Amino acid sequence: MVAVGANCANPRRHPLTPGSTAVPGENLTRIEAQERRDVVDTQSYEVALDLTKGSEVFGSRSVVRFTATPESFTFIDLIARDVREISLNGEQLDPSEVFADSRIALTGLQAENVLVVDADCEYTNTGEGLHRFVDPVDDEVYLYSQFEVPDSRRVFAVFEQPDLKATFQFTITAPAAWKVVSNSPTPEPIVHDDDSIATWGFEPTPRISSYITALVAGPYESTFSELTSASGDVIPLGVYGRKSLWQHLDADYIFDKTREGFAYYESKFGVPYPFAKYDQLFVPEFNAGAMENAGAVTFTETYVFRSKVTDAVKERRVVTILHELAHMWFGDLVTMKWWNDLWLNESFAEWASTIATAEATEWTEAWTTFNAMEKTWAYRQDQLPSTHPIVAEINDLEDVQVNFDGITYAKGGSVLKQLAAWVGIEAFFGGVSQYFQKHSWGNTELSDLLVELEATSGRDLSTWSKKWLETAGVNTLEPVIADDANGVISRFAVTQTAPADYPTIRPHRLGIGFYTLRDGALTRTHYVEVDVDGDRTEVPELQGIQRPDLVLLNDNDLAYAKIRLDEQSLATAIAHLADISDPLARSLVWGAAWDQTRDAETPASDYIDLVLGNIGRETESTTVRTTLAQLRTAATLYVEPANRHEARLKVADGLWALAESAEAGSDSQLQFVTAFANALVTPEHAGIIGRLRSGEETLPGLEIDADLSWQLLVGLATIGATDASKIDAALAADNTAKGGEFAAQARAALPDSASKRAAWASLIERDDAPNTIVRSAALGFVHPAGAEVLAEFVPAYFDMLLPIWESRSYQIAQYLVVGLFPTALANLELRDTTRAWLSANQDAAPALRRLVLENLADVERSLAAQSRDTED
Repeated sequence: MVAVGANCANPRRHPLTPGSTAVPGENLTRIEAQERRDVVDTQSYEVALDLTKGSEVFGSRSVVRFTATPESFTFIDLIARDVREISLNGEQLDPSEVFADSRIALTGLQAENVLVVDADCEYTNTGEGLHRFVDPVDDEVYLYSQFEVPDSRRVFAVFEQPDLKATFQFTITAPAAWKVVSNSPTPEPIVHDDDSIATWGFEPTPRISSYITALVAGPYESTFSELTSASGDVIPLGVYGRKSLWQHLDADYIFDKTREGFAYYESKFGVPYPFAKYDQLFVPEFNAGAMENAGAVTFTETYVFRSKVTDAVKERRVVTILHELAHMWFGDLVTMKWWNDLWLNESFAEWASTIATAEATEWTEAWTTFNAMEKTWAYRQDQLPSTHPIVAEINDLEDVQVNFDGITYAKGGSVLKQLAAWVGIEAFFGGVSQYFQKHSWGNTELSDLLVELEATSGRDLSTWSKKWLETAGVNTLEPVIADDANGVISRFAVTQTAPADYPTIRPHRLGIGFYTLRDGALTRTHYVEVDVDGDRTEVPELQGIQRPDLVLLNDNDLAYAKIRLDEQSLATAIAHLADISDPLARSLVWGAAWDQTRDAETPASDYIDLVLGNIGRETESTTVRTTLAQLRTAATLYVEPANRHEARLKVADGLWALAESAEAGSDSQLQFVTAFANALVTPEHAGIIGRLRSGEETLPGLEIDADLSWQLLVGLATIGATDASKIDAALAADNTAKGGEFAAQARAALPDSASKRAAWASLIERDDAPNTIVRSAALGFVHPAGAEVLAEFVPAYFDMLLPIWESRSYQIAQYLVVGLFPTALANLELRDTTRAWLSANQDAAPALRRLVLENLADVERSLAAQSRDTED
C-alpha cells in the first residue's frame, strides 16, 4: 500500500459531514483547528512504537484519551502506510471507511473517549517525522524525530495542533544495543528473551504540545553531567552523538554553555527550568539548526566540528544552544495557541539567546553578530514581495511552513530588542516572568504577554503593537546635513521614508554618531540619542558642530531601519571603514553600504572596492562571513554583465591577496581561502587551489583538513578543473555523511552540460536522495561559475514546479523550488519566464507561489542593480 497523503491519487470523500469533501492531502486550516478545539480537549497519549520491523516501516499503536462534546464529530491526524485497527470507545471502525487524506474521521463522540489506532508508519529520509539514517562509515542505523510543524502525525495518531496539549507516555521497542531518548528521563530497558530486543517504558510527560515530543534512537555515544536548578532540583544533562563523530564532539564545552544559560535564564525569568532533564543530541541529516523538543533538544551535526571552523560558526553554535534552551520556557512551558504567534516563539528565543550570549558567555560581541547576520536577513526578507507583518496571517499549515523566515526570527527579535529598551530591561524581564508564572503549561496569544509588560512597565503598548507588529515593511532613515563654508553644521535632520506598498511611518529611538579621522583612526567624537518620528525630524542639538568625516545613523543599533550614508560618509567608509575601532559601528556601516548597493542607489563596483579595501582588517568573524557572501552576490549578480568577468577576476585576485596577507592560522585566513575557492575564474586560480589541496603550495598556519580539502575540490569543480573520477576518489577516501554531501555538491557544480543533466536527473527524475544530499546537490548545480549552461534548464525548471510540489514532502519540495532556481542567470529572459509562470498558475498553492515570487524578486533586484552599475 502507498501512504495516504499528498501523493494519494483520487482522494476519497471524507465522512466528516454528510456530503462534504475534506481538504485533500495533508493540509490543516486554522478554522478547522479552531473548530476541533471547540469540540475536543485532550488528556493523554500512550504511544507504543516498534522499531524492529525493518528499514521501511515501524509499528505505531496509540491510545488517545480525550473529552468531547457528546454526539459531536471531528478527526484525528495520521500519515501511515497501513492501518490495522481503529477503535473508538470499544467499537471497531473500518479503516477503509474512516481513514483518508491523513485524517481519521471520528463521529458519535462521547463526553469521555478512548481511541486506539494501530498502524505501520514509514521512516523518512527527508528530516521530517521519524528520520532514518545509515552511517556509511560503519553501517549503524540512527533514528531521530522532527515534528515541527505538523509531523508527529507521521509517527502516531495525534490531534496535530499546538493548543491541544496532553501528556505523552512513550513505550519503545528497539534493538537492545541502542540508546533510546525521549522527553522524559530514559528508564532501564526490559530486555526480551533473546537478548537482542528491549523495551523502554518512559514516564508520562507534563502537558505539552505534540510538536515538541521527541524520539531519538540508535547506537549513539553519550556522556552525562548535571546541574542544580534554582528550584534546588538536580537536573541531569546529557550530550549524544554518532559513534563515528564522537571523537569530535566537545561535550564539556557544551555543558559549560548550558550551565551558563541555565543560570542566566532562571535568574532573569524568575521561573525554574520546568522539565526533569536536559539532553542535547547531535543528529545526522538535520534540516534546521536545532529543535526545541522538551528536555531532548536535537541539533544539526554541523555543530560537531571534525575540521577547523570559523569563529562565526562557533559563536552561532552557542547562540543556538541558548536559543533552544530559552524555548524550554517560551514555547514549551507556555505555547502559542496557533501558528500565527510562531513569530513570538522564535523571536523571543532569538532575542533571549543573543542577550544571554552577550552577557553570560565569552562571546560578548553577540549583538554585533546579530546586526551582521540576523538583521541583514530581516532587511532582505522585509523587502520581498512576500513580506508580511510580524504577526502574520497563518491560514493553514502550508502558510506556517514558509513562515520560518527572516521576519519571524530576525525582525521579530530586533523589535523585541527595541521593546525591551523602550519599557526598560528590568520591566521587560519582570513582565516575562509574570507571563511564565500565570500561563505555565498553557497556551497563549500575543495579548497575554503584552498585558504583563504593560503591568510591569506602566506603558500602553497598543499603539506600539499596531505600528510594529501589525504592519509590514522596513523604513529608511537618511541624514539631511547643511554646513557653512567652514564645515560647521547649520542644519541636521533625519528623514524617514517607507515603501509605497507598506507606507507606515514608525517611531524610532535612534543613536547618531559622528566619526572623525584622527591619527589614522576613525573615532567617534560626538553622540546623541533622539526620538525620530514622522517624515522628517529636526535635530537641533547637532547644529553648530563641525561636520565629521562620517555620520552614522542608528549608532549602537537601537532601531530596526535601513540607514543611508551621505555622499561624504560613503566615501570615507570606502577608504577608512576598517579604521573604525568599534565592531558594532563597523557592522552598521557595512550594512548601510550593502543596503545602498542592493537598492541600486550605489554601484556594485563601489561595493566591491569597499570590501576588498577593508575586509582584511575586520575582526568580527560573522561580519567577515556575511560580507564575503554579499561580495559574491555583488560580483556575480549586481555588476553589469559586460563587466562581470572583470569584476569576478578582481574579486578572486583580491581574495587570494587577502589570504596571503592574513595572519597565519587566523579565522580570516580560513575565510579568505574558502571564499577564494568559491570564486575561481581562471586556470591560474585553479592551479593555486590545486597546489594548496595537494600540499605543493602552503600558507603558514593553514591546515588542509577534511572539510577544507572538500571545499577546495568543490571550487575546482565549479570551473571544470577536476572531474567525476577525482570526486569519486575523494569520496572513497572520506566515505562519511559529510563527504557524501560535499561529493554531491562537487558533481553538480561541474560546469559541463552532461554533468548538470546528471545532477538534475538525480534530483527530479528520482526521489530517493536524502534531504542533505538534495540540498548540497542543488547548491552545486546553481553555482554562478556554471551560469551559462543553466539556461538550458529554465524550461525544465518551470515544468517541474507543480509535479514536485504535489509529489514531494514540503522540505524536499522547498529545497528544489528554491535551490534549483537559476538566479545566476539574472537576465530579462529569466525574469519574463518567471512572470509568465506566475501569471499562468494563479491557482497554484499559495506557498509555492510565494517561493517563486521570492525567486523573481531576486532577479528583478539584480537587474536594477546591474542598470545602476552601468551608469558609472
